[in-house]
Amino acid sequence: MTRTRFFCVVLAAALSTGMALAKPNFSGDWKMDPAKSDFGPMPPPETLTMKIKHEEPAVEVKSHQVSVQGEMEGDSKYTTDGKECVNTIRSTEVKSTVTWEGEVLRMVSKLNFQGNDVTLDDKWTLSEDGKTLTIDRNISSAQGEFPMKTVLVKQ
Repeated sequence: MTRTRFFCVVLAAALSTGMALAKPNFSGDWKMDPAKSDFGPMPPPETLTMKIKHEEPAVEVKSHQVSVQGEMEGDSKYTTDGKECVNTIRSTEVKSTVTWEGEVLRMVSKLNFQGNDVTLDDKWTLSEDGKTLTIDRNISSAQGEFPMKTVLVKQ
């Protein structure tokens, strides 16, 4: 009886540890929900879609955005191990580090835009049902800081 109880406790601990170590997978085709998104002082895009391929530790993001500034496509690759990743968006070099904070994916990116150093601090969270991706972003530069929130729905 004692061995059985011990085995059950060890098995339960192993299963709960395995479940706690599982990270969200952001793979999928995503479309911005403009009603739930908030771009602060920035004009919101008319449309924003993201195709994400997430095979831990690699994350690939293909994005398409239409805004008052025109149409923009992006293709970025990251790793979640904290190593610096360098991508180019609209001829601007963006250096990012991506790490896990529990079930939140944190991406800190640095770039120079029109002579100004800018830091983008993103926190990606996935809803329990896996159908909503929320990206909370804090933008900071010499001109100040402001938050943004982009809510995307899985297609």
